[in-house]
This record gives sequence, structure tokens and C-alpha cells, in this order.
Amino acid sequence: MTKYTIPDSWTKYNPQKVEEPLIRARAAIMSLTQIPYQRSWTDQLQVVQLKREVAGTSRIEGADLTDRELDAAMTENVEQLQTRSQRQAAAAVRTYRWIAALPTDRPISCDLIKEVHRMIVAGADDDHCEPGHLRGRDINVTFGSPPHRGAEGGAECELAFQGLCQAIERDFPAHNSLVQALALHYHFAAIHPFLDGNGRTARAVEALMLQRVGLKDILFIAMSNYYYEEKPAYLQALAEVRAGGHDLTPFLLFGLKGIETQCTRLFAEIRKNVQRALFRNVMFDLFKRLPSKRKRVIAERQVTILKLLLGVDTMFYGDLWARMQSSYTGLRKPVNAFVRDIQNLHGLKAIAFRKLADDKHEVWARLEWPTEITETEFFKRAKEMPKAKTSEFLPQVRSHSCQRLSRLLDTGD
Repeated sequence: MTKYTIPDSWTKYNPQKVEEPLIRARAAIMSLTQIPYQRSWTDQLQVVQLKREVAGTSRIEGADLTDRELDAAMTENVEQLQTRSQRQAAAAVRTYRWIAALPTDRPISCDLIKEVHRMIVAGADDDHCEPGHLRGRDINVTFGSPPHRGAEGGAECELAFQGLCQAIERDFPAHNSLVQALALHYHFAAIHPFLDGNGRTARAVEALMLQRVGLKDILFIAMSNYYYEEKPAYLQALAEVRAGGHDLTPFLLFGLKGIETQCTRLFAEIRKNVQRALFRNVMFDLFKRLPSKRKRVIAERQVTILKLLLGVDTMFYGDLWARMQSSYTGLRKPVNAFVRDIQNLHGLKAIAFRKLADDKHEVWARLEWPTEITETEFFKRAKEMPKAKTSEFLPQVRSHSCQRLSRLLDTGD
């Protein structure tokens, strides 16, 4: 078992090795914070990000919660929750929401870290761990793989914790904010100053420091989810730093890659919302200008199809038909009309589809369509609506069965 020693330097690392990953992480943050977005998009995304964060920090601790359990932890009072894992998740939700509302000029001090710990364990682990109180004499903890011992309970634990808080105030400001956040994460985890909740608190105070570079509230990134996905590498990086005399380089390389990865993921999700908004604008603008009443009725169905597809990444044909079936009520051959609508949208290149290995078929909206279509091309193709009963890529459907529809539709990608 590796015993803890108080570092000679709290900010020891190789700047040359860290320079390039740091540049990439900062560039990813800059891209994320400068992309245009609607607040409603990020509000929805942040619910997802918070859920990912809470799931990640819980699962690292061995609590593999179901989606239903996570939803309950995010919406119900702690008293209503049945298991300790759910109560821990609910406490984490409360803590991260509290962190998001903190003023960015509030200094990160010993008292603030203790307050984070109080919130992390309150209602979940306070039956055996006194919230916000450092471990006393002879109260020791072992953690990690291979096993590591935290600072000895009592005087050493108090000295190490105070030393870290002083380093945050005196030494950390000379280094990049991302390095500071990751350094705090490592050193707190290495000390393990509390009896329980140390990993959750370490990841929460890291999130607190990442706020200071703009990754707060509407642009919060789920680093705990990354740590869970890469759990073996996460634990290995922490162990390598400990074995190397608290040389932070391995954990900085790992953590900076995580920041870049999570920023890139969130950027892609926001960008997809931007593309969908542009798609809707172009779609409504063009389809509403069709000249004849009949074409506008057909266009209304096709717009409904596109709206459904814009709400998902992909959809099976059978599911799409089930959602659209009521729109074809009263038509003599509703399935054939549905096929022609799909055909017309494909002809406009507004959608794409493919046949999967299990003989199912899926379809999706082509988000690049608004940047490709011109008014001239749109109205030229619209003149052909509705098309004939046969198609160059979709076989004629002779059955009203949704299951048969899924089998007969062929790929036209």
C-alpha cells in the first residue's frame, strides 16, 4: 500500500509535455463559448449534461443507477428516495446546481471546500460521515487500485488540507486555470481528507474551478462522465502521479484530453441544434410558398414528416409510419401516399435512408440540406409532386401493413 506524503510542490509538472494538450483544450473551450445558440437549446442540453455528470460520479463509486433512478434523484426530495445510491445522486444534483449559482469571485478556500463536502454527503452519508469535518486521529482511509492510503487522520490530514488551500491561494494563480482545476482534483483526492465522499467532492470542486473559464451554467461539461467512461485510465493517471512524487503531468495530460473531448461533444450537440433551426427556417419558408392548394396539402404532410425527423437522429420506417398514420386518414391508399411523400422528400435531398443488417430501414433528416437547396431547384422538383405510383428507388407498396412497408422499402441513399 502506498502511503501519502505531503508534496514539496503543489504545482509540479512538465510544462513542455502539457503545452500542446493545454492549447487543444483551450481551443475547444473557445469554440464552445463562441458558437451562437438559443438559451432554450442549452437549457435542455444542461439537464442532459447534469444527468451525465451525476451518473458518472455515482458510477465511479460503484453505483450503476438506471435512468429511472437517476430521473427520480434529479426530481424528488432526498426523503422520498429508497437507496443510498439514489440519495447520493440527489445530493450531487443539489451540489452541482448550487455550484452553478455561486458568484465567480468567491475565493476557493478551505471553508468553501468543506461546504461542498457538506452538501455532497448531507442526507446520503451523514449517518457515518460528519459533513465538512476532516478525519480525526486514527481515522484513516484506503482507496484506489493499487491501494493508496490518504493522509494520516488527525495532524497530517489537517496539515495537508491547509497546505492545499494555501497553495490554491498562493501558488495556483501562476498557472493556467485548467491546470489549477485538475491539480486541485488530484491533490484533494490524494489527501482524501474526509471519511467518505472524497471522490465526489474532488470532482465537484474541479467543476467549480472550471466555471472560472466559462464552463458554468449554460455551458457546463460533464467531466465525471468522461472519468467514468475512462475509469481504468482515470485511476491509473491518479496512481502514476502519486507514484511519481506528485508530478501532475500524467493526470494533466489525461484531464486536458477529457476537457477537450467533453467540450467537443457539447459543441457538436449545440451545432446540431443550430443546423436543425436553420433546417426548420428553410423548410417553412419554401414549403409554404407552394402555389396550388393540393401541393400545399401534400407539403403539410411532408413538413410533419420532417418535423418528426428533426426531433431525433434517426427513425425506423415503421415508427415513422406509426407516428404519421393519422395524417393519411381518409386517403384511398394511405401507405402509397406515405411512400410518395418519402420519395418526394428524398428527391429534394431533404432526407436520407438506409437498410440495416437486420432488414430494418431507417430514415433521417439531412441537416446539410438548407445549405445545398436553392429556390430554383426546390420549385422545379416541387412541380413533380405527387410523383407516379412507381419510383426509381422505392418499390410500389401493395399492402397497407406497416410491417410489410418496413420490409418492402429499399435503400436509396
